[in-house]
Amino acid sequence: MSKIEERLAALGLVLPAPIKPPPGVVLPFRVVRVIGSRAYISGHSPQNTDGSIAAPLGKLGRDLTVAQGYTAARLTALSILGSLQRTLGDLDRITNWVRVFGMVNSGPGFNQQPSVINGFSDLILELWGSEAGAHSRSAVGMAELPFDIPVEIEGEVEIRS
Repeated sequence: MSKIEERLAALGLVLPAPIKPPPGVVLPFRVVRVIGSRAYISGHSPQNTDGSIAAPLGKLGRDLTVAQGYTAARLTALSILGSLQRTLGDLDRITNWVRVFGMVNSGPGFNQQPSVINGFSDLILELWGSEAGAHSRSAVGMAELPFDIPVEIEGEVEIRS
């Protein structure tokens, strides 16, 4: 078991199965694309352990609280880690988190996107530490996100061969 998998297990966290999009939806792209020493991560949503999209759905500030958004971002981190593990075979291959782009499905007037995306960043920093887990980041509000998900996050990591 890798160091990162040990840390996840110690926290009682489980990586979800591959994403199960809604019926009739085709995802014609790779969720993780490796080129050289980089892995580019497509936008991910919060998932249940079976791969389905996790509830609650809706807009932050209208349907969901900041705490619910934080949890959704944390679940999105697990979704991304599951995809990275399936692609890389070992999460310990990740040497550095480079950048993260967090999108928050925001109701009118909602401006706490950074507090929501902290759910992602806090988990990555907890697992990789303050150096390898450090990442540049944007946290922005969106008028709509696919399937009414509250959070979508994409990113980039540096990997070893």
